[in-house]
Amino acid sequence: MSRWHSYINSARQILDQYSCGEPFAAHLKKFFAAHKKYGSADRRYIGQLCYSWFRCAAILKEYTGGEPLAAALFLCSHTAQPLVEALHPEWLLNAGQSPAEKMRVLGLEKNSGSLFPFSSPLSSMDDPDAFVLSHLQQPGFFIRIRPGYREAVWQKLSGAGISFSEISETCLSVSAGQSLDAVLAINREVVIQDLGSQRVGELLQPVKEKRKGAALTVWDCCAASGGKSILARDVLGQIKLTVTDIRESILVNLRKRFREAAMPTYRSFTADLSQQLPAGMENSQVLVMADVPCSGSGTWGRTPEQLLCFREEQLMAYQTLQRAILRNAVKAIQPGGFLLYSTCSVFRAENEEQVRFIQEELQLERMESRLLTGYAQKADTLFAALFYKP
Repeated sequence: MSRWHSYINSARQILDQYSCGEPFAAHLKKFFAAHKKYGSADRRYIGQLCYSWFRCAAILKEYTGGEPLAAALFLCSHTAQPLVEALHPEWLLNAGQSPAEKMRVLGLEKNSGSLFPFSSPLSSMDDPDAFVLSHLQQPGFFIRIRPGYREAVWQKLSGAGISFSEISETCLSVSAGQSLDAVLAINREVVIQDLGSQRVGELLQPVKEKRKGAALTVWDCCAASGGKSILARDVLGQIKLTVTDIRESILVNLRKRFREAAMPTYRSFTADLSQQLPAGMENSQVLVMADVPCSGSGTWGRTPEQLLCFREEQLMAYQTLQRAILRNAVKAIQPGGFLLYSTCSVFRAENEEQVRFIQEELQLERMESRLLTGYAQKADTLFAALFYKP
């Protein structure tokens, strides 16, 4: 029993010291680096307790029906946990039940909506309750097979005994904790990319059809690690690519990834689009992709600390920043060209309200917009919209 209480006390110490100033994963790593007494099994279990707490803290802060951290672990686990069994054996029979049923066991069923504790309107989705409950589970791990490598990838994964399931012709869900680097050529054969991010490529099909046979100039104006650029290359074929981001350090990592992906010739440079359009870019692009900075709320299943750290007043700051970027980015689109706008947000302020802004103020025609929900597949939820410039 003392072992489990020790884990709980360690988790509380780690959580009490966390102030939201950095990703929790970095905070956790620093703590264990400073406290060498913990073995690998101890670190995994304590980390699991901490992440379970973030997923449930909004409904367990005032919980009096048992040890709150044990309750969090119970809600977030699919199987019986030794710590829960030791401290609350009365919950053991319910270990394999659904999160909704476990909440009923704990008397928390009326609080389920508070797992996502924000009042700002969400984008329209088929099952908002399922989205909220999805935060109790760690999202899955997905890879996208690049053109021409499907058979080789299947053979290599099967030969290495790595379990996977097919989501689509190009998307595989792979069991967590697998070492893919030793089996596959990452970025060349496959790209590690969430299902939602992969599905953004579906909105590029109209661009491919309308510009068939024509040279495509593409600007990924908030390129980050370059995943959307590689996706555009794979969907659209030969493109004349420009990539920019606000920091050079981001582009250093992007260039390394592009080398691994055997990306053809491209331009890359830093640009702060919230201030101005880079010189020489006006009316130069057939397609501008703007995967803008956002709340990241569609990915908080991966970083559940944000369920406690995010402040809703930040939404308006993001919306303002997004509009500043868009006002400059659209100047680069040629008449007859396209804007692909995307976020990893579920908030209407960053999605549907921005679609209306792009239509009404920037005078682009909406071709399609989608909330790419991932909660049914243990994936992120993203938003994407394609516009046409008359």
